[in-house]
Amino acid sequence: MDSYNHTFTGFILLGLFPSSQTGMFLFILIVLIFLTAWIGNLSMILLILLDSHLHTPMYFLLSQLSLIDLNYISTIVPKMVSDFMLGNKHISFIGCGFQIFLFLTFGGAETLLLACMAYDRYVAICFPLHYAIRMNKRVCVLMIIGSWVLGSINSCAHTGYALHIPYCRSRAINHFFCDVPAMLTLACMDTWVYEYTVFVSTVLFLVLPFIGIVCSYGRVFLAVYRMHAGTGKKKAYSTCSTHLTVVTFYYAPFAYTYLRPRSLRSPAEDKILAVFYTVLTPMLNPIIYSLRNKEVMDLKRQIFSVRMKII
Repeated sequence: MDSYNHTFTGFILLGLFPSSQTGMFLFILIVLIFLTAWIGNLSMILLILLDSHLHTPMYFLLSQLSLIDLNYISTIVPKMVSDFMLGNKHISFIGCGFQIFLFLTFGGAETLLLACMAYDRYVAICFPLHYAIRMNKRVCVLMIIGSWVLGSINSCAHTGYALHIPYCRSRAINHFFCDVPAMLTLACMDTWVYEYTVFVSTVLFLVLPFIGIVCSYGRVFLAVYRMHAGTGKKKAYSTCSTHLTVVTFYYAPFAYTYLRPRSLRSPAEDKILAVFYTVLTPMLNPIIYSLRNKEVMDLKRQIFSVRMKII
């Protein structure tokens, strides 16, 4: 195995875009989504950073979500776009490993961070008098550090295994990035043990956080239903529905992809599902949170009005 991997030069990413007008349309669409995601997430980070009124646990976690999404989409799309433009679909062995590490780190951190955001809303609505104690600055920092560290540890384990698998079949990965399950089809050894670890990781980083989110929002909706104030109800429902929209777009295709056995998977379906959690979600997160968040929208209007006065 060592002697083979020593001479192994890399992989070929078959990509997402077909060689046709449809491929060109998808290429332009992906580029526009990438630019929108960059502008949206960067704007969200700057707004939260510059406005002291947004220096609260909820927005602190939201700024981290935008930071993760900014790096997440940048791990996948630039390589995919350059491959299509230059016609060079090759990726080195080390480059593929680096992409796996970044993808799994950001992906794992985001799943845990979304669960932390659900807990934040749960405490804010169900225990408002205890919110300042349960969600103080120290707790927020620990949540964020924990999300990044656990995501990195999980990523290191999977990346290390992927780089030590002997690949002796076709070097063509039928995907638009180095996705480990897609790479396993090229291995010349039985990978059932590793596929089991993928299943365990999916349960730990997707299923359990999702269950925690559902339980948190179940309690939240019950508490909101019992509220008497109409304004408070509307704001709480708006905040919770926003988060649930983000969670659905991210968790559902991710979990569906990685929980299925290899016999039930198809490359075309995997690529379509991957677009949701690698490309669309990083773009939709800042848009959804902006449109459904009164504080953010008010701040954007203030900045826009100031700029218009200057002009």
